[in-house]
Amino acid sequence: MDFRTTVERAQRLKKLHAEYKPLVLPTVWDVWSARTAAAAGFPALTIGSHPLADSRGAEDHEGQTFEEVLAAVRPIIAAVDVPVSVDLEAGYGRQPADLIAGLTEVGGAGLNVEDTVHSEGGRVRSTQEHADFIAGLRTAADNAGVPVWVNGRTDLFLHAEDASGALGEAVERLRAMQEAGADSVYPVTIQDNDELLTAVIEAVNVPVNSTAHPVRHDLDRFRRLGVGRISYGPLLQLAMTDAMKAMVAPWAP
Repeated sequence: MDFRTTVERAQRLKKLHAEYKPLVLPTVWDVWSARTAAAAGFPALTIGSHPLADSRGAEDHEGQTFEEVLAAVRPIIAAVDVPVSVDLEAGYGRQPADLIAGLTEVGGAGLNVEDTVHSEGGRVRSTQEHADFIAGLRTAADNAGVPVWVNGRTDLFLHAEDASGALGEAVERLRAMQEAGADSVYPVTIQDNDELLTAVIEAVNVPVNSTAHPVRHDLDRFRRLGVGRISYGPLLQLAMTDAMKAMVAPWAP
């Protein structure tokens, strides 16, 4: 994609985060789903690693190489006229500068990066290590001249036996990501817990991303809580799977 177009899309994505409270980015996985979401009126999209992997017969958790992901998302990004963010998992073992170079070359306007390092046995980066990785992404984007939106994700609540008990460490990590240059932060798996969502929203000064189910969750609730950004993760694809099964089941032998 043309460099100027990529810059413009990244600038637009930043502006959208300021305009919408929350900004809903449907999580898509191929050209069809991206065009469908854009045609429905959404001003920006995100490509999720889990649904992308499922659509390609691959495994989530870095079951694809970075090169394979770039090849898969390039036509998706090119098929729509809205900014597209890409879930880059934990970075596929690549350096931040490599990730930014590859992402911007295919036209990506934003990225998601998590702290579970699947290529290293699923270990979780330390707070400082993850902050340093995000700082590297921020520096690389600045050096490239593209204001890539960095959504810093933590899986601490996902891995904790007691989510409430992980709040203190999670807040420390979210703040460190913010200070390192993350434009938004994403504590996964707490979308149904009003208390935890409120706590993390009050702890940081950047938009907090929440996962949402497009049918089972309520947008107004997230708005009341102060959620700044919403993505579906694999839940849109799963909802469509359920709907498809219901539609075609009467036709099965």
